[in-house]
Amino acid sequence: MKQQKPTLTSTFEQAVSAARAQAGEGTTPRLAVALSGGLDSSALLHLAHAYAQQHELTLCAFHIHHGLSPNADAWLTHCERECAALGVSFEARRIQLQDQKKSGTEAAARKARYAALGALCREHEVALLLTAHHLDDQAETVLLQLLRGSGPAGLSGMDAANTAAGLLQNDQLMMARPLLQASRKQLESYVAQRGVAHIHDESNDDPRYARNALRHNVMPALEQHFPGFQERFARSAQHAQSASRLLTELAEQDLAATLDDDCLDIAKLRQLSQDRAYNLLRHWFATRGLSMPSTAWMAEMLTQLLEAKYDAQLLVTHPECHVRRYRDRLHLTPKLAELEGMREDQFDDKPGTDFRWSGESQLAFPAYGGILHFDQAEEGIAADWLRDQPLLIEFRRGGERLKPAPNRSTRPLKYHYQALNIPAWERARLPVVKNATALLYAAGIGMDCHQVAAGPGRISLRWQAV
Repeated sequence: MKQQKPTLTSTFEQAVSAARAQAGEGTTPRLAVALSGGLDSSALLHLAHAYAQQHELTLCAFHIHHGLSPNADAWLTHCERECAALGVSFEARRIQLQDQKKSGTEAAARKARYAALGALCREHEVALLLTAHHLDDQAETVLLQLLRGSGPAGLSGMDAANTAAGLLQNDQLMMARPLLQASRKQLESYVAQRGVAHIHDESNDDPRYARNALRHNVMPALEQHFPGFQERFARSAQHAQSASRLLTELAEQDLAATLDDDCLDIAKLRQLSQDRAYNLLRHWFATRGLSMPSTAWMAEMLTQLLEAKYDAQLLVTHPECHVRRYRDRLHLTPKLAELEGMREDQFDDKPGTDFRWSGESQLAFPAYGGILHFDQAEEGIAADWLRDQPLLIEFRRGGERLKPAPNRSTRPLKYHYQALNIPAWERARLPVVKNATALLYAAGIGMDCHQVAAGPGRISLRWQAV
């Protein structure tokens, strides 16, 4: 018996049911559609409306007003009217684009649109958001990524459903694309048969945008010479998804074997092949929420890291962080602004900041990036003595020495930092506290024992970076 070809409706229902199951049965009594008013999202609205009625679910439609087109107000009115006719809850959100010069209008609009959709879903307690991406969109995405030189992750195209928490800024929300197996021709036929009204966004005709150039110039030529290429592109995307999942599994295993606290063990990283090392580093960057560096940048970084001597304090700059090597460990550290206290004249006779302690539990020192706490302790500095002292806080100037305990030697601060395995870039942001004649406390190490004793009314100093 010949198997019946699935219809658009059956394909949609199966995809939505799968997404609901993936989100967790019973957790999605409310659905939402991202509604632009165009042909694709209008078809999505009508399909979702029928599905919601059949399964007794609440349906919401969210429209994002970018303000980029002179027709934007009319599109909003159209969407509101269509939802009212169906009895679908509707809400619009006006947004303003940020960083257009840096990322481009298309990317800025996409980022702002998804953030607004995530916020609307959170406000309406929606756990599943449906978008109108279809088979032709998937083919365009794969081709765009191929032209950009992407690896398996990029060539995987769009998932049928994922959390996309970073994009939507809502970790409680799942985004599904239930039309991903449907062609644009199917959607056009569905809309025409049912007389579904929709708008036309003129920006989709502008060939200056890469996706439009593909859609209007390249895709028709592919269709002419390779009919049905969209399905084959989608199949290639599925293969790439499978390969990407395998690479992620391998990276997770390598990361677990290489990770030492929050750092990577360089010796273990060196044992991996170059391809596995790249795969591991990309995965590590992804787990830290960092943008993916280029292949050339990754190759140069890995070469520097692996060829440097054991005691080298190497620094490689990434747009969003610093990649550092210390004692054969690889660190990812944030780019921190220089503190005001770091800019003091090192040859000034009176550097640092003078202060008095009057019994406060803590004093804030923004110029040094933190708060100095004065904790009551059984063993510490006598409170009465400390109140009488003119005190000074500053960053290390070199030559300071500290004796942390009676049974330990007086050593330079550098020695103590090395013994405590505190990297040089962290030491530069750790202040010291002195009185007129001696070092009393060094952040990251502790107090000098010469003024420390047991007894009532004792104070222990503690530094908290903020």
